[in-house]
Formats: sequence, C-alpha cells, structure tokens
Amino acid sequence: MGVPGPSPAELDQILSAATRVPDHGKLTPWRFVVFEGAAREAFGERLASLFREANPGAIDELVAFERDRFLRAPTVVAVISRALGNAKVPEWEQVLSAGAVCMTLLTATHALGYTGSWITEWYAYDERVRPLLGLAPHERVAGFVYLGTPRAELEDRPRPELSDIVTRWRPPAL
Repeated sequence: MGVPGPSPAELDQILSAATRVPDHGKLTPWRFVVFEGAAREAFGERLASLFREANPGAIDELVAFERDRFLRAPTVVAVISRALGNAKVPEWEQVLSAGAVCMTLLTATHALGYTGSWITEWYAYDERVRPLLGLAPHERVAGFVYLGTPRAELEDRPRPELSDIVTRWRPPAL
C-alpha cells in the first residue's frame, strides 16, 4: 500500500463511519490512536528497540523490518478495546463492538477508494507496548488498521463454500 492515504477530512469520515456499529448500552467500548507522518517512524523506532531487547541475537534486517512496520502505510489506526464489566452489557458484547469498529473502518476505507489491512501481531499483545499507546489496565488492542492507496490489484484469499459452513436450524421432532 502506498501514498496517498486518506486526507484529514476523509480520515474523519472513515472514523465517523467506524463508530456507527452496534454498541449496546451506548458505552463506546473502543477508541482510536492515529499514527501519521513522523509519528509512524517514531513508533517504529520504539518497536525496533523492544524487538531487539526481546531478541538480542536478531539480525539487523529483522530489526529494520520491525522499525519500518508503520511505514508500510501512510496512516495507521490502532483500535483500542476498552470493554469493562457492566451489569447490563456483557464484556463479550463490548469486545465484539470493537471488532465491528475494525471491520467498519476497513469497509469505509475501501468505499473511499483506499485499501486497508487489519493486523494484530506481536506488538498488539506485548505488555511493553501498552504504555506507548497509553493503555489503561482494562484496555487491549483490537487491531492496527493500515490505510493507504493500493499499489496493485488486490487478490482475494480462498473463501469456504457456503455449504461447508451454513446450517439451517429446524425444530427438533417431538
């Protein structure tokens, strides 16, 4: 994926669309951290340092790969799940809402002619990355969504046959 990424107005439109997901109880159990411009490189420097710390024998090419992660797209949006226990809304529903935000963010991105990729790799789960993102104890990364312009025609992955994954419920015989 390449430049350009969404303009500020387009990104606002994408993020606004992403907030239009099911949100039982109107809890807003998610938020965004946006990486653009030099912030992508600065975050990559920190990721490379953490990667080197965890993998002291790593070759320089692997460390450089980690350093350049956020340079793969002009805009990266971290979707943060901030689900809390709630007597009326189970945590599971709140987590699903954060997943719906990620998917809707991708759909809105593609609708504007850009491309996107929802990624959760080691840095989404590494405890040392949490303070870099300003995560509260109850928050988790739902995904990093990379946004940009397609450089080539997108290839779809093989999908399952509906007959392999769909059943139709029928009431049991009495």
